[in-house]
Amino acid sequence: MIRIKSEKIILQDGYFDGYVYVEGDRIVSISKEKMPAEREYDATGCYVSAGFIDMHTHGGGGNPFEGSVEQIVAGCNFHLAHGTTTICPTVSAAPLADMARSVQNIKAAMADERVQGTIPGAHLEGPYLSRRQSGAQCADFITAPCEREYLPLLEEYGDVIARWSYAPENDEGQRFARALAKHGVLAAAGHTDAIYDELKPAMQEGCRLITHLYSCTSTVTRDHGFRRLGVIETAFLEDDMYVEIICDGKHLPPELIRLIYKIKGAEHIALITDSLALAGTDLTHGFMQSTEFIIEDGVCKLMDRSAFAGSIATADRLVRVAVKEAGIPLTDAVRMITATPARIMGLSHKGSIAPGMDADLVVFDEEITVKKVFARGREVK
Repeated sequence: MIRIKSEKIILQDGYFDGYVYVEGDRIVSISKEKMPAEREYDATGCYVSAGFIDMHTHGGGGNPFEGSVEQIVAGCNFHLAHGTTTICPTVSAAPLADMARSVQNIKAAMADERVQGTIPGAHLEGPYLSRRQSGAQCADFITAPCEREYLPLLEEYGDVIARWSYAPENDEGQRFARALAKHGVLAAAGHTDAIYDELKPAMQEGCRLITHLYSCTSTVTRDHGFRRLGVIETAFLEDDMYVEIICDGKHLPPELIRLIYKIKGAEHIALITDSLALAGTDLTHGFMQSTEFIIEDGVCKLMDRSAFAGSIATADRLVRVAVKEAGIPLTDAVRMITATPARIMGLSHKGSIAPGMDADLVVFDEEITVKKVFARGREVK
């Protein structure tokens, strides 16, 4: 039994002053009573939250998630030191055979005991995207959904692919969306130029998440004078639609983060890093698949500086930006990187501090600097 003490334990309904009790890989009690335990961690003065969940990251610590099993393991453990106890390694658009090899390696990493946190599955970001909204994705690999490509991949790896980002406007007859739903894969609209009339049918087939809102997502357009809602406005209009945002303080200014928070609320927003492999390194130049980028001003940029190419953020930075720059209450900032992504991804045993939940815990100070991490009951920092 492990006993963790703090007067600032972050629960779903606010702060709690007392103890969190952990036995094995589960939380067994939250109590004001000091009960027997083999070890106690005194986190007085610090916050204790559920472990952070990053639904969208391409790597970290110099390790790409499209790489080898060893690189995937190292990248996951790098992010773990920053509080990310649950992580979805993301695979960028590439030839399907290459993406399949990446998924195969992620599957191996999911069972690798060297991964100290939890990998619930892979996130495929492409190749069924919009060329007009490709961003840093290599346009050479972007195609329309092709059943003879994706059906074999889903048949073989449907239990490994947790989510798949795609452009709904290119999904003829919603066949791809239905295939994802059949195999239990979360459909997310990303790198998309869809209008409301194209996104609404996708929602009816299970597409209920917007990949990095405002980053490669359409907005209001005009057709012979008639205004048409884009992805951004549809996300705001539809109460059941979840959104993820890159809360690194670069992709979105604090005012825009506050606007999204005001409209959608913490229960429908997930904070993501969208970090590239160079996160946590001193390198200033690299590649994501075939896309070359540089790091300047604390963010990844395309070589011509026409757009961002991804972030170098870690999960603790997301919470720090949300609280210190955007002025969001800490409890809501934490919810957006714990309970909300857990609900989106269907992770019923993660995302909150409560009896029976996985013992994924993060201890951090007033500056959102991580002091200690527990993953499935094991101290890892």
